[in-house]
Amino acid sequence: MSESPGVTIRPIEDPDWSAVAAIIDEVARGGQTYAMEVPGSLAEAQEFWSGQQVVVALAGDEILGTAKMGPNRPAQGSHVGTASFMVSSAARGRGVGRALGEYVVAWHRDRGFQAIQFNAVVETNTSAVRLWRSLGFEIIGTVPNAFRLPGGEYVGLHVMHLEL
Repeated sequence: MSESPGVTIRPIEDPDWSAVAAIIDEVARGGQTYAMEVPGSLAEAQEFWSGQQVVVALAGDEILGTAKMGPNRPAQGSHVGTASFMVSSAARGRGVGRALGEYVVAWHRDRGFQAIQFNAVVETNTSAVRLWRSLGFEIIGTVPNAFRLPGGEYVGLHVMHLEL
């Protein structure tokens, strides 16, 4: 378990899944940060949000956000990690993303990963880009027009990297 001011991070437990599925649904419906369909069931949300390690961020008993992490690729690529993050709209701006990001960096470092790579950070998600840069990530490339926003505009996807 990890703690930041007002935020506790711990591995997900079975009773957490309904709250996590609600966050996944909210983010998917927003269409701003993930290329994904809205999960049709709890089982679909769980399948989408699986990883070597899945955690929740809480304030008291309220789930504010979640992250999943593990190797970016199997076999010869397994020394580089990756992660995905979601924070409920009600909790944004409260340090939840930073707490999850710090947890993820420490988790990968503690397990001997050599780096972390984010494969698809939507360039218009400026708060996430700013957060990842503040944690030491660099944009190593941008795939132009790789993401379609809900209004039909195409924007780039950043590949971000942190050497551990």
